[in-house]
Amino acid sequence: MAAGDTTVHVERRIAAPAGRVWRALTDLESMPRVLSGVERVEILSEGRHGSFDVGTRWRETRRMMGKLATEEMYVTAVEPERRYVVEADSHGAHYVSEFALRGDGPQATTVRMTFSATPPSGIGGVVAKLLGGLGRRAVSKAIAKDLEDVARSVESEPSA
Repeated sequence: MAAGDTTVHVERRIAAPAGRVWRALTDLESMPRVLSGVERVEILSEGRHGSFDVGTRWRETRRMMGKLATEEMYVTAVEPERRYVVEADSHGAHYVSEFALRGDGPQATTVRMTFSATPPSGIGGVVAKLLGGLGRRAVSKAIAKDLEDVARSVESEPSA
């Protein structure tokens, strides 16, 4: 990573099989119902209904640090039920989110979410807040809440 990059890692063990967790993480249409921080999702990419693969694009509106922010996200890597990478570019900064799933037995999955941000040269404004100490804690807290929401959603589903 380049100088000035910031990375946050959050891990959560979820009492559900990897397939169920994967579906919750990649079901864009259900995201506003599953993730309490997400207000809206607008799927931009064409393709078959419900597909989630490299090139999938969407616009996500979420509440972050008390304000609504809308970002266009795009998938750059997919290994079904193992990992995927989503990237976004905003205000000159580049963001990368990687979700890695690891099975912990037949009924448990550990999800590790890694978020990194590369600021533009001449860092300022929203990006500076995001990358500073308070912003870093806010990002970590938001990721932990997202994973808590996913756990609540999939752990309440009846076993197949």
